[in-house]
Amino acid sequence: MKILTLARDLRRRKARERQGLFVAEGIRAAEELLRSPIGIRGALIGPQQGDEARRAAVVDALRQRNIVTEEVAESEFETASETESPQGVLVIGEVPDRSLADLHVSTVEPVRLLVLDGIQDPGNAGTIIRTAAAFGVLATISLPGTVDLWNAKVVRSAMGAQFQHFCLSCTWDELDTFRHAQRLAIWAADAAGESIDGLEPPARLALVVGNEGAGLSVLSRTRADRSVALPLSAAVQSLNVAVAAGILLYELRP
Repeated sequence: MKILTLARDLRRRKARERQGLFVAEGIRAAEELLRSPIGIRGALIGPQQGDEARRAAVVDALRQRNIVTEEVAESEFETASETESPQGVLVIGEVPDRSLADLHVSTVEPVRLLVLDGIQDPGNAGTIIRTAAAFGVLATISLPGTVDLWNAKVVRSAMGAQFQHFCLSCTWDELDTFRHAQRLAIWAADAAGESIDGLEPPARLALVVGNEGAGLSVLSRTRADRSVALPLSAAVQSLNVAVAAGILLYELRP
């Protein structure tokens, strides 16, 4: 299959899941992908846009590794791209085959996991993944109803963080089995929860953050050992989920 045809197909979640492939758009994402252990299937090269030197270096690196590259016109490139400023570089990577069984949890060091429960906005999901990676979270886990973590807009927003940071999807039943085996406490972020001020987080903790509008699902609420919230001014009812997740991860760091 031609790279252009494949890239167009990968705009659909079902195609990404069926083929185990994803798209990384832009120079920064391509650079991060090239630095990662993730396999690369091919690249689409459009007309020059943005930083010429960095773009040329990316294209050269792709070709030095004998990765198939396909040059196309701007009009064709736009049919595969999902961003307004794709910079003329689109790389197709192989989604890592990750599961909870592959997650090596230390038996002696503090553990932090982040669970996404119905996060829908790709920008929020990408920002949260990058923040989790920055604060040393062991893994980010997406539950059903969450945007595909390998959506091109999530990848772009995360700036390639999930190429190194452990991300995976599972059901609550699978996560239940894992967290009981690993003795992980579950804290859920909820505006109606108790303030995290003064709370001492457990050494082994998974933090759940919910949907932008609806908040936590019933499944998450019933499984949470504790519901926690940030102490906010009375003038503000809630924060953007990515902002709230970042503050919570900082406050709950080991």
